[in-house]
Amino acid sequence: MHTTPETMTAIGIVTPGGPEVLKAETRPVPKPGPGEILVAVAVAGVNRPDVVQRLGNYAPPPGASDIPGLEIAGTVVALGEGASRLAIGRQVCGLVPGGGYAEYATVHESNALPAPKGLSLIEAGAIPETYFTVWTNVFQRGRLAAGESFLVHGGSSGIGTTAIQLAKAFGATVLATAGSDDKCQACRDLGADHAINYRTEDFVTVAKAATEGRGVNLILDMVGGDYIDRNYEAAADQGRIVQIAFLNGPKASVNFSRIMLKRLTHTGSTLRPRTVAEKAAIAAELHQKVWPMLEAGRCKPLVHATFPLAQAAEAHRLMESSAHIGKIVLTV
Repeated sequence: MHTTPETMTAIGIVTPGGPEVLKAETRPVPKPGPGEILVAVAVAGVNRPDVVQRLGNYAPPPGASDIPGLEIAGTVVALGEGASRLAIGRQVCGLVPGGGYAEYATVHESNALPAPKGLSLIEAGAIPETYFTVWTNVFQRGRLAAGESFLVHGGSSGIGTTAIQLAKAFGATVLATAGSDDKCQACRDLGADHAINYRTEDFVTVAKAATEGRGVNLILDMVGGDYIDRNYEAAADQGRIVQIAFLNGPKASVNFSRIMLKRLTHTGSTLRPRTVAEKAAIAAELHQKVWPMLEAGRCKPLVHATFPLAQAAEAHRLMESSAHIGKIVLTV
């Protein structure tokens, strides 16, 4: 029988700033509301949005915890009113709008899933943010189909390593950009048909050559800036570009005539502010279509490094160095 304490250790953001502003604090253990579960957190994933929040540029949605952390894995220890899908004692992973860097976190039961069989909790904790993001943007918004070509920028990131594996598993020809030869090799090891070192090669030229001049059907972009115009050039007729971040900034000089001439679609989305119901719909599709692949070993999260919760600042330093390949997680 698990006895839940009144207080817990969590990582707070003392003031906007560098990694050093992440400090261990004592906080009340959250109480699960209607439809929610309380999870004793074993693993919390570290993601770029956490860094942006720490810098003061990404406030939590209304009602969400100010504690950083958007994904967790652990054990269900209490149920809120009406919650019945995931029993106490069940190992789960879940997508949270905040609160992950802590010993306990609440999550709506519809935004949590059973930890995939055969994976460790460390691996399970590296799934939700990237798999939810890739599924909704590549497959729901981007409509990637078998036989199409797909380009992901930042192929060695958590999002990129996930997108390469899922796109390949669903029958696409996969291209990825990365910033070193080692990272490009990692992309190829994960299944990318073409890996492009953006420091030494032009991704537009390679993408066109790889597709016999047609261009790529779908591009997943987290870079923005001058990549926006180049994505339009690299895209095939009726190609789709899905924007999920702007590491190089949200403003650019763009020749929009290509949208008309090629009949392009440029869309995008954020995940964190979306409703519980919207995230639940993504979770349900993942459970049906992707969980069997995870449990069969056809794809898996690539964990680059783990840090104890108290070393969240070091985890952020690694994230900002971009030296990692795959995911960074905190262990609780």
